Amino acid sequence: MTGAPGAPDPTGYDPDRIKCVVWDLDGTLWDEIAVETPTDELPVPRAEMLAAIDALAARGVLSSLASRSAPAVLDRMDAVPEVRERFLAPQVSWQDKSESLRRIAKDLGIAVEALVLVDDSPYERAEVEALLPGVRTLGPGEVPALLAAFEDREVTPESRERVSRYRTEETRRAEGERFQGTREEFLRWCDMRLTVGPAALDEVPRALELAARTHRLNSSGLTPDRLRALAAADGHELYTARMSDRFGEYGVIGAALVDRTAPGSWSVPLLALSCRVAGRGAAAAFLFWLMERAREAGAGEFRVTLRPTDANLEMRILLRQAGLRRTDDDLDDGAVLSRSLDGGDLPKPPAWLHVSLRKDADA
Repeated sequence: MTGAPGAPDPTGYDPDRIKCVVWDLDGTLWDEIAVETPTDELPVPRAEMLAAIDALAARGVLSSLASRSAPAVLDRMDAVPEVRERFLAPQVSWQDKSESLRRIAKDLGIAVEALVLVDDSPYERAEVEALLPGVRTLGPGEVPALLAAFEDREVTPESRERVSRYRTEETRRAEGERFQGTREEFLRWCDMRLTVGPAALDEVPRALELAARTHRLNSSGLTPDRLRALAAADGHELYTARMSDRFGEYGVIGAALVDRTAPGSWSVPLLALSCRVAGRGAAAAFLFWLMERAREAGAGEFRVTLRPTDANLEMRILLRQAGLRRTDDDLDDGAVLSRSLDGGDLPKPPAWLHVSLRKDADA
């Protein structure tokens, strides 16, 4: 196993696509059936399962719960914070597991296909496989193979902080639900700030991770190995974007590779942003900043490589809204979009998002 981002894994799991493991309770996280215990105390979790959850969290993989049981079981878990805090967006109810997984994906803002279900029941696994064919399911005995897929994978600072940042996101979402005002007013209140600049050396691994793991806001699906090679080539520059708000730091949430080898043109073979910032204007702000930067550098044309997928509709809409249109330079599996930078006003970032050049970046 090489451990390189994007490399095939002999275990059969693709670590770049797995963002959250969803755990069943009875017979999986613990041996007993919680609703049948004679007291209000929870069954004792299996030590090996808690260790697996912690090992995944250390590599940036979230954990959630999907259990067909009484909702009161989740209330009882609140009394055991050392267990409860390991799980984000849990679903404990009598609904079908497939519906629970859909709700978890929606609450976390990730694709359903980025989930893996661990469940001891062949029936529950079959139900999910039938209704959500993109979700990988496995029994508790297969967890060691899942963990093996993450061995020797490079862990970025953002990966190590991902679970805590999703917990912050739960707080952010709860505040949004309580906020008395419009969505735009809430975003203004959040005091969202995007800082952009050439990638620092220690940010490159995160840029490679974004290339491999983001799908909704990814223009081309450029592989990490190809991104690394192009970023080191003459006439190319890698940019990153960091975001923060009143709740805390998001970390590096965007990466863009710029090709300046053609006179008078800036080409972007890859624009990728974390799904955690979807719907907050960060993708638009990053793109518009790049366009303005290109014009300031004397470029008369701005181009973006686009490879359409079932997942990146949001990115395709953004590129069109930015005035980019298809050129005749078709690719085997995509297209090149372009717009002129000569004259006229360029699109502006959303009013609620302050965008600036990082202080440590060249002006």
